[in-house]
Amino acid sequence: MVYLPHLDYVLQRDGPGAQTVTRDLNEVDAILGDLITHYEAVGSNVIVLSEYGISAVDTPVHINRALRAAGLLAVRIEDGRELLDAGASSAFAVVDHQVAHVYLNDSDPALATRVRELVTNLPGVARVLDSTGKAAEHVDHHRAGNFVAVATTSSWFTYYYWPEGADDVAPDFARTVDIHRKPGYDPVELFLDPELTFAKGRVAWRLAQKIMGMRYLMDVIPLDAKLVKGSHGATDVDPASGAVLYTKAPGVLDGKIDSDGCVDATAVYDIILNTLRAG
Repeated sequence: MVYLPHLDYVLQRDGPGAQTVTRDLNEVDAILGDLITHYEAVGSNVIVLSEYGISAVDTPVHINRALRAAGLLAVRIEDGRELLDAGASSAFAVVDHQVAHVYLNDSDPALATRVRELVTNLPGVARVLDSTGKAAEHVDHHRAGNFVAVATTSSWFTYYYWPEGADDVAPDFARTVDIHRKPGYDPVELFLDPELTFAKGRVAWRLAQKIMGMRYLMDVIPLDAKLVKGSHGATDVDPASGAVLYTKAPGVLDGKIDSDGCVDATAVYDIILNTLRAG
């Protein structure tokens, strides 16, 4: 299995219509050409599969801020900074691009109704899935949220939970690349803060501190969610801008392609397995 990340980052950062995509597209095309030529020459069946397609976005949805404003999300203060207190919250969201899992700490039906109505009415939210909806979309895992919110094609979910305009109380890791402490994926990590003077120089200084064994914080990430121009996860996108799957392996796509020429994402597992068997 070979993973080529080229188009992922540039499409999230600049959007699918950006001119900067062309360079990355040409680079990954050349690499793919070499790989396919090599593996077909040694008799392998090759699958080219993208994890997802990227849609252009312009609207960040601050779902945790909305839950906090409603008195449902709690924080605790450490060194003057706010940290999400999941245990003390009645509801909070863990986000991933255009999908947000909303967790409730109470089985009270009134709370569930309140949270669902609140999230449903947020601008940029297309759907909120309950148990039935999660099952229909194959996301009814026991670790899934009580609700799963899906954004519109031009929107995406941030994890931000501190009040808008109060970046001075954001946690210290908010301005760093830190995939473990943030309650969800943060595509703003793809950017250097444009408001920093000599941002690259600051990165160099932080690396020098690391080399010298000094304590440091690589705090060079902006807190402007509007910088993000591409995202994925919404289910009502045009198939032409979605994920792609190519293979020459005989018969593995039989019965998997619908009338629109699309393959259901849940069929990919069997396609890969049948390709291995065909080889």
